[in-house]
Amino acid sequence: MDVPLVLTHFLDRAVTLYGEKRAVITEDREFTYRELNSRVNQLSYGLRNLGVEKGDRVAFLAPNTVEMLEGFYAVFQLGAIMVPLNIRLTPDDYVFILNHSESKILFVDQDLYHLIKPVKQKLESVEHIIVHYKNEETNETDYNVWLANQEGSAFKRAEIHENDVCSLLYTSGTTGKPKGVMLTHRNNYLHALSSMHHLRVTDQDIYLHVLPMFHVNGWGAPFYYTANGATHICLKKATPENICNAVKNHNVTVMHMAPTVLNSLLQYFAVHTPSIEQSVRVVIAGSAPPPAFVKRVEQELKWEFIQVYGMTESTPLSLISTIRSQLSDLPMEEQFSIKAKAGYPMIGCDVKVVKDDGTEVEHNGKEIGEVITRSHGVMKGYWKNEEATMETIRNGWLHTGDMGTVDEYGHIDIVDRKKDIIISGGENISSIEVEGVLYEHPAILEAAVIAIPHEKWGETPHAFVVEKNKGMVTEEEIIAFSRERLAHFKAVTGVTFIGELPKTASGKIQKMRLREEYWNTETTSGRFVN
Repeated sequence: MDVPLVLTHFLDRAVTLYGEKRAVITEDREFTYRELNSRVNQLSYGLRNLGVEKGDRVAFLAPNTVEMLEGFYAVFQLGAIMVPLNIRLTPDDYVFILNHSESKILFVDQDLYHLIKPVKQKLESVEHIIVHYKNEETNETDYNVWLANQEGSAFKRAEIHENDVCSLLYTSGTTGKPKGVMLTHRNNYLHALSSMHHLRVTDQDIYLHVLPMFHVNGWGAPFYYTANGATHICLKKATPENICNAVKNHNVTVMHMAPTVLNSLLQYFAVHTPSIEQSVRVVIAGSAPPPAFVKRVEQELKWEFIQVYGMTESTPLSLISTIRSQLSDLPMEEQFSIKAKAGYPMIGCDVKVVKDDGTEVEHNGKEIGEVITRSHGVMKGYWKNEEATMETIRNGWLHTGDMGTVDEYGHIDIVDRKKDIIISGGENISSIEVEGVLYEHPAILEAAVIAIPHEKWGETPHAFVVEKNKGMVTEEEIIAFSRERLAHFKAVTGVTFIGELPKTASGKIQKMRLREEYWNTETTSGRFVN
C-alpha cells in the first residue's frame, strides 16, 4: 500500500528519532521534539473543540515564534488549511484575506493585535480570535491559558490525502487584490525532499528563522528542517544585532533571508566585527546580487552563499546556484558570477526561458525570455480564482513573469520582472544589472532602479538611492559613475535620494511603491523628464 505524502510524517519522524533533542529555542524557552509534539496535540484538540474540521481555514498573524511553528502541524492533523498572514499589511488587507479565505479561527500575536482590533466587526467568517503573549488590556482568549487546558495525548487525525490543500498563501497584491495560492501536502512534501538534498540539510543543523514563516512557509523550514531533526531558533525581530547574537550564541549553521537583510548584516559586521567560528550557509532569494556582493559574503563573513530562485506558486524553489563539480576549476571571480545567478533546475523541476513564440532562448547569456517551470511544486491553483489560474498555468507550465537569460553552462540569470524591464530606444535594460553597478559605489548602501518616461528614448533608468552616510555623493556623481561602467543607454539619468527603500516583510524591495512615489513627486512639482 502506498504511503501518502502528507506533512504530518515529518514531525512524526523527528519525534521518533530525535524525541529528546532540542527542537525549538525561543528567547526565554526551549522545547524538545517530544514536548513540541505534545503542544501540537494540545493545539489540535483545542481547534477541534472550537469546531474546526477538515478543509476549514485557520489563519495565523504572527512573527517567527514557536506558536507559529506548532500551528502548521496542529492544523494539518485536522486536515484543515493553514493561512499564514503577512505581518506588514494594512487592517483592510486582513479583512479582505480573512473574508476571502473564509478563515474560521484567527491566531494573532499581541504585538500585531492592533492591526486586527479596528476591523474586528468586518470579519465575516472568523468565529474566535486567540492571542499569543496576550496582555491584560486585550479582551481576547489567552493562547497559553487556553492551550494549557487542552489534552496533550496522541491525536486521532483526520484522513488526509496528499493532494489535499494544506496551506493557502496570499501573494503581496502589488497589482490588485492578493491572490490565495493553494499548495497541497504533495507540493510541500516533494519540495522538502528536493530542497533538503540541495541545501544539504542534516540533523546537525541549527536553523535560525530569519525569513518569516508566512513567506511560503519560510521556504519550507517548518518541514524539511523538522524532518531532519534540526534545531529551530525562533527570532521575533530579525535586526542585524539580533541575528548576529543568535548566530553566535546558538552556533547557527544555516539561515534563509532576502538580499537586503544580508546587506544589512554586511554593514553590521563591518562595524562590530563579531567572532563567529562555525561554518554558516546563507540561502538567498530575490533580486540577483552583483558578484561583488557574493564575494564579500564569502570572503569577509566566511559564509557559504547559496542563491536560489522560486515563487509562491511553485512552493517555491526551482533553481539553485551552487557550483557543480565540473565547474569547480573555474577562476574564483567567474565562480562568484555563477553563484550570483538564479542557477540550474533543482531535482523534480523543469525550467525553461522562452521567447514570446514559445521557443527557448539561445544559451548565450544575452537573449532574454520569460522563465517558465513545471514541477511537483506547481500550485493547485488560486483560491476561488480560476481565471487567474488559467492565465498563470498554461499547457502544464507555470509562467513566472520573470525575465531571464541562460548562459553556456545552463545557468539561468533573472534580469528583471516582466513589468520592470526598461525599454529605452528599443533596447531592453535590466534594472537588476544597473542596480548591481550602483552597489559597487562606496557611498551607496542600497539602490533600486525603475523606468521613467523620456521624450526621446521612451524610457530611461532612474535610481532610488540610500546613502551610507548622508551627503557623501551627489546625483551627478552617481550618473557619471554608472556611465563609466555601463553602456550609456543603460546608465541612470536621474537619482532620488531616499532614507529607506520600501520593502515587503521578507525584505523584497517594492518597486511599485517607488513608482508611485516618483509620480507623486513629479505631479506635485509640475516637473517633467526630457
